[in-house]
Amino acid sequence: MSSRTRPLGLWMLIALVVGNMIGSGVFLLPAALAPYGAASVLGWAFTLGGALLLALVYAWLAQAMRNHGGGYGYARKAFGDGIGFVAAWSYWVSVWTANAAIAVAFAGSLGAVWPAATATPLRGACCALGALWFCTAVNLAGVREAARMQLVATVLKLVPLVLFGVIGLGWIHAGAYQPFNPSGKPLLQTTTAVAALTLWALLGLESATVPTGVVHDPERTVPRATVIGMLIAGLTTMLACTVVIGLLPVDVLRNSAAPMAEAASRLWGPLAGIGVGVVATVSCFGALNGWVLLQAQTPLAAAQDRVFPVAFARMDRHGTPRFGLLLSSVLASALIAANYSRDLVALFTFSILLSTATCLLPYLISVLAWWRIDVSAAIVRKLVAAGALLYSAWALFGTGVESLLWGGVLVLAGLPIYAWQRYNTTLREV
Repeated sequence: MSSRTRPLGLWMLIALVVGNMIGSGVFLLPAALAPYGAASVLGWAFTLGGALLLALVYAWLAQAMRNHGGGYGYARKAFGDGIGFVAAWSYWVSVWTANAAIAVAFAGSLGAVWPAATATPLRGACCALGALWFCTAVNLAGVREAARMQLVATVLKLVPLVLFGVIGLGWIHAGAYQPFNPSGKPLLQTTTAVAALTLWALLGLESATVPTGVVHDPERTVPRATVIGMLIAGLTTMLACTVVIGLLPVDVLRNSAAPMAEAASRLWGPLAGIGVGVVATVSCFGALNGWVLLQAQTPLAAAQDRVFPVAFARMDRHGTPRFGLLLSSVLASALIAANYSRDLVALFTFSILLSTATCLLPYLISVLAWWRIDVSAAIVRKLVAAGALLYSAWALFGTGVESLLWGGVLVLAGLPIYAWQRYNTTLREV
């Protein structure tokens, strides 16, 4: 692809990383973290440190080799088609399950501004589905249009979010952080559980490595966008979530579908709550748009290598892999519809843990791939990679038994497709 047809530059790619990382998590996550109180800060510390290690490994991978499809490309280069398929399939599952969670978060944020829209579980599910399919339609118009929308949405949510976190620091009270660990669980267990939840807010740090086929000067642009985007999004998210926990009572926080908007409303009046609700709605929409863009890019790369079914590689006149885009949205819609009877917080929590579990496997494989690809790396880089590997394994364990079982089932469901692909490839060779 020539430079003229590579529409994503540094700022658009940073917007993709920040926009994908700052989405639903920062606005709904405080409710999921409420049972852990101030002890959640320990989980945040591990998550930020681990995410930075992973971002560095992905940046080094992007420098070491040009590929399209992110973790899939690295896994295939290092270990062959089989492991490449597992990485691509698991990441693809992670993306469309994430889109279900982000769409649900969009509905929760919209409900804070317009309560009638989510007055019943069915209405909430319809709002989520509407947002998902609107973003799907935008992405069908082409990568450039989706990237432009992502840049605008990222600016619209990042500035107000930073202001909320900084101003909110002056209103928190120490009593809100007592007791330190209200869950009553051992501190290590609490930290592990929080790390799994907070990692959701930082998923997307690898976003810049996925659409490299449409990135200008990827060897320079991708590493810079990965590290810069991760630091901006990670620090902003931690600040905002910690402030919200210090602003609301625990019993209110844990049952709120829009905790940040509720905190703003209690402190500064209804208009402030509506304003935060609007920002949250824009944020979730922007994240959903970015992830919908990615949900077709990983299967596209794998299909071009005939590791995935060839249907995923077919382009329409806008250069969009229509089949992968539409199928992913159908699957995300099915996840929303199958669980719509749950309240929004419960559905969000289930979806983010499932998405995190299926995303951590490609993270693990990517780090292992770096060891194979960059065998002559300096000792400092090897230590960083070892830390990223240990963190990924630890966070994967922290997602819990239910998420690991569901994630395992979804990953295993792809193996017959890989077997069929191998069979067809063998027939063509014969």
